[in-house]
Amino acid sequence: AALVVGGAAAYGVLADDPLRTVPAVLAGLAAAWLLLRHAVRRLGGLNGDVLGALVETTTTVVLVAMAVGT
Repeated sequence: AALVVGGAAAYGVLADDPLRTVPAVLAGLAAAWLLLRHAVRRLGGLNGDVLGALVETTTTVVLVAMAVGT
């Protein structure tokens, strides 16, 4: 997670907008963590469908946060 946030910060510096990229990535990671916690509690573990849902949820939250920040 720290590597992803660091990459987002580096990209934000290159794109002259680190104040938008880092919070968007943090929101995506938080959404993924909440979904993971819920899925493990409900399903009793982790499977490929949950991992796919995590990827889709994280991507959607980051893209929406970036779009709203413009």
